[in-house]
Amino acid sequence: MKYDRIATLLSKSQAGRQVTICGWVRTFRNDRFLAVNDGSSVSNLQLVLEKENFDEATLKQLSTGASVTAKGLLVESQGGGQETEVVVEHLELLGAADPEEYPMQMKRHSMEFLREKAHLRFRTSTFAAVFRIRHGMTFAIHEYFHKNGFYGLHTPIITGSDAEGAGEMFKVTTLDLNNVPKTEAGEVDFKEDFFAKPTNLTVSGQLEAELGAMALGKVYTFGPTFRAENSNTSRHLAEFWMIEPEIAFANLQDDMDLAEDFMKYLLKFALDNYPEELKLLEEKELNDEKSKPQAERNEMPLRDRLKFVVENEFERVTYTEAIDILRNSKPFKKKKFKYPVEWGIDLQSEHERYLVEKHFKTPVILSDYPAGIKAFYMRRNDDNKTVAAMDVLVPGIGEIIGGSQREERMDILLEKCAEFNIPEDHVWWYLELRKFGTAPHAGFGMGFERLIMFVTGMTNIRDVIPFPRTPQNAEF
Repeated sequence: MKYDRIATLLSKSQAGRQVTICGWVRTFRNDRFLAVNDGSSVSNLQLVLEKENFDEATLKQLSTGASVTAKGLLVESQGGGQETEVVVEHLELLGAADPEEYPMQMKRHSMEFLREKAHLRFRTSTFAAVFRIRHGMTFAIHEYFHKNGFYGLHTPIITGSDAEGAGEMFKVTTLDLNNVPKTEAGEVDFKEDFFAKPTNLTVSGQLEAELGAMALGKVYTFGPTFRAENSNTSRHLAEFWMIEPEIAFANLQDDMDLAEDFMKYLLKFALDNYPEELKLLEEKELNDEKSKPQAERNEMPLRDRLKFVVENEFERVTYTEAIDILRNSKPFKKKKFKYPVEWGIDLQSEHERYLVEKHFKTPVILSDYPAGIKAFYMRRNDDNKTVAAMDVLVPGIGEIIGGSQREERMDILLEKCAEFNIPEDHVWWYLELRKFGTAPHAGFGMGFERLIMFVTGMTNIRDVIPFPRTPQNAEF
């Protein structure tokens, strides 16, 4: 069925031509004015019906949620609120939606309710805007890397290694769980399994991406990752997407330069291409914050936060300098921070946001973290206490990117494997990179859903992925 997308019909310049539209009814008032949306725009298109031209049975079924197709003349609107409208000559009801049962009526619904209706929540203005922006960010990510000479690499979803060393991984098996084969020692006999060894869903494509970078120069992965962390917070998912570039012949400074340029490109793309969606989401955020205490509200409106990152140079400070700043801050001295601040422990979101929003008033890149709180693959600094790691911090959310220069020295990487209890035979192929033509290299990871939260202002990560996977929840 060929039809005109509503997004292309909202300007007066389009008036005066015959159009065909398809979409879902948002409202029907006075038995004459039908507001229809096809998912292509924040705005609805008004259809004007002459009641006498349509049978009563059809008009009664034009309730919220019903799908229709209509043909008519696109004209300049005589009323307020829209530039154009369609004078309908032919209308066909494609699918009715019983108003007694249809759950997505034109009223305010809680986010919790909408998560239970994830198969229908795309039809709300908020979620339609979120997922159009999600699509745009997907496109912009691939565009950025293509323009900058990176090659996309599809790294495995099923893996035998744990890139983070945390052990919170989903196991993959074809063994009969009601009759698991055992060895003479009473352990699971994985030789009987499909891959003849323990395998898991990946938590990161980084280690494999490093292999590509050490031959192709610059690569990136963009794919699903999985973490079996039994956490039910607004910031955690069991299944999420990661963007992970890796660059050869690069140090930590190169990594920070890439991260800053990448962030600015993506946010400018959102501002340039999704103005109506961002306006809608900003208004939603401001309305939601009216019921929150002042301390929990954002310092800046949504679009200003995005411009703040695009228009400012990122301040670069070390973790040690940041600890000194935090311990000398008024919130620390007045015991306003919820979490402790001391050298050697990871910073919390409240600390990161203080640095960005209060102290520097610009995006921040923290570097050179204590080795004990970072992964085994990060390059050890000459002080033997810190590693060449970096985190990018932005307003309203804190950390959005984490990366490092990778450890390219075989002897030190072997020491790190021992420290983290990573068997060498599990990562022999990773170690061999340091044996055959080792070179400095670096990279970072950005959680895609964390990015979408920042761009859209949504406060729960479950609301920026179509079908969230969380503990005890794999619906849809």
